[in-house]
Amino acid sequence: MANDSGLIQLNEASAAAVGPAFAFDNSYARLPERFYARLDPTPVAAPRLIKINTALAEALGLDAAALASPQGVEILAGNRIAGGSQPIALAYAGHQFGNFVPQLGDGRAILLGEVVDRQGVRRDIQLKGSGPTPFSRRGDGRAAIGPVLREYIVSEAMTALGIPTTRSLAAVATGEPVYRETTLPGAVLARVASSHIRVGTFQFFAVRGDREGLRLLADHVIDRHYPNARDAAEPYRALFDRVIVRQAELVAKWMLVGFIHGVMNTDNCSIAGETIDYGPCAFMDAYKPDTVFSSIDHGGRYAYANQPRICHWNLARFGETLLPLLADDTDQAVAIANESLAAFQDHYGRALMAGMRRKLGLFDEEEGDAALAQGLLDAMAEAGADFTKTFRGLDPESDDKVEPMFADVAKYGAWAVAWRQRLARKPRDAATRRAAMQAVNPAYIPRNHKVEAALAAAIEHENLAPFEELLAVLARPYEERASLADYAEPAPPAHAVYRTFCGT
Repeated sequence: MANDSGLIQLNEASAAAVGPAFAFDNSYARLPERFYARLDPTPVAAPRLIKINTALAEALGLDAAALASPQGVEILAGNRIAGGSQPIALAYAGHQFGNFVPQLGDGRAILLGEVVDRQGVRRDIQLKGSGPTPFSRRGDGRAAIGPVLREYIVSEAMTALGIPTTRSLAAVATGEPVYRETTLPGAVLARVASSHIRVGTFQFFAVRGDREGLRLLADHVIDRHYPNARDAAEPYRALFDRVIVRQAELVAKWMLVGFIHGVMNTDNCSIAGETIDYGPCAFMDAYKPDTVFSSIDHGGRYAYANQPRICHWNLARFGETLLPLLADDTDQAVAIANESLAAFQDHYGRALMAGMRRKLGLFDEEEGDAALAQGLLDAMAEAGADFTKTFRGLDPESDDKVEPMFADVAKYGAWAVAWRQRLARKPRDAATRRAAMQAVNPAYIPRNHKVEAALAAAIEHENLAPFEELLAVLARPYEERASLADYAEPAPPAHAVYRTFCGT
């Protein structure tokens, strides 16, 4: 039951019955019923713990040992409801590959509730693969072990790289098959996010002409994510402005590490500015701006180079939903939204160049820096040079690590001369500059062939050792270790053509 503060409390009897205490405080579940569907996860046959993220559990104020107990595993599998949990599946709409779908929603995920972590940040705890919901659209609501472990690997790698992201708290095998192209072992992922509110959430209410729903949702987002917008002269414009900045900075960080999300639909665009939904995502090896990994992205809509443009497009759709809140006069509202949206390119460009300067070891700004960075990228694209290894190998004093990646060494050499002339205009000790560069240019990313090898071992042989080893490597991406040289190498030629799948 709730006390006067609204915080849902566990009594002693229920705490003993369910194992770990979550201290849920479920603000989204206090919104009107049309925001979600109330239902419990569908129990599974034989839940078995695969992995607990101990560090994340502790940051959330949870007892990792209790989560790993039989009662805790039952909660993480969806077989038992924790005290204070109010399970809901969220309603949302969305543009999928540019086509609008007025009702999507959590078709295979259920939000267990919200906790306030040790830093005072409210976080969602959601089960993904927890069974069918009213939004499943004839789907089974389940997840296979491969996509679950893939999301665990990549989301935790993104965390270590310093990129805002949802997190993986636990993976649990269900003891049940799921049926896709083949029969696969099932699993449930416990996912943690600042929230699961998306551009598509706003679209759900906008398409229904539900102005009150839009206002309630916008007020909830302001209170939860952007409280300083509340005191602005135009709070809803301030909300839009802040989401634009968050998204611009997020996509710039993706671009700086060669990450391709793969399915940047508006229902996968987080209002909190986190990377969400790791379906057909992957990291580039060879730098090619038109790289696409997703098996369903036939036209390259979400190719690497298109990500900033698509982010801008998604934000335009978000701005459209806010029009009734920006001004009573439609023309005035459109003008306000367009004025805010026009700032996207500047925010993105500044974030990208700040990161690129750090990658190139530049400690100040010059007008020609963008051209210098583009010159390297152009040479890399022509040579098919590895994105991560090239930046990691850059050295103020030596080209030994980078030159072998360029068939036309002269072209790289000409760029390197210009780069060192630029460095000389702001002299620094070479060791200091090298250390600064290596602090932002990772040695290790989730190389696609390594991810696939870990997943294959887990699925085909129930061998989690490669999965655990890969997680350990990726947890320290900037700390180069000679014994892990194989993890820094791109895929061998036999694995160079790579395709990813949504896993739904």
